[in-house]
Amino acid sequence: MLLLHAWKAQLVDPNNVLQSWDPTLVNPCTWFHITCDSNNFVVRVDLGNANLSGPLIPELSSLKKLQYLMVYDNSLSGSIPRELGILTNLKSLFLYNNYFSGPLPSSLGSLSSLLFFEAQDNSFSGRIPASFGALTSLKRLRLDNNNLSGNIPFTVLQLVEFANLQLLNVSLNSFSGTVRPTNSSELAVTTIIQDPLAQI
Repeated sequence: MLLLHAWKAQLVDPNNVLQSWDPTLVNPCTWFHITCDSNNFVVRVDLGNANLSGPLIPELSSLKKLQYLMVYDNSLSGSIPRELGILTNLKSLFLYNNYFSGPLPSSLGSLSSLLFFEAQDNSFSGRIPASFGALTSLKRLRLDNNNLSGNIPFTVLQLVEFANLQLLNVSLNSFSGTVRPTNSSELAVTTIIQDPLAQI
């Protein structure tokens, strides 16, 4: 609970959406935008489209049971703390349409339960970590409209053919190389979206 209040202290909240985050309460389970399980562990943080600005903080990694971190459509900025990679119960990480920058931490490849990672419309730079190839539960990976570069790791492309990845959108970046879509293995509906000028 204290870590969430510490995060609140670093956020600019002009609409007072975090007004209910009272540190004097026994636990945060009665706060708006927070969901807990039957044991009062925080499992969901819903702060999408809340007009917030500020950073994500490394201390969020202490929410060991967290399954959903939804902070899309805000004005959040800074880098993604590498410590978030220890949130192995995380199923959905929605960061899209913010001002996040810097590299994608390779530690996120340890999020073994992750189903949806949507980080489009930010300013992430550098390469997609090869460690993302370990995200074998992943169904949607959206990294479009960032400043990413280099080659798309082969380990990530293998998620389309050998794992559960149904949508990989890497368009509007500066990647090199090409992707050859194939349906030879009779995959479920799978879409790879890349830059329009790329050769296929």
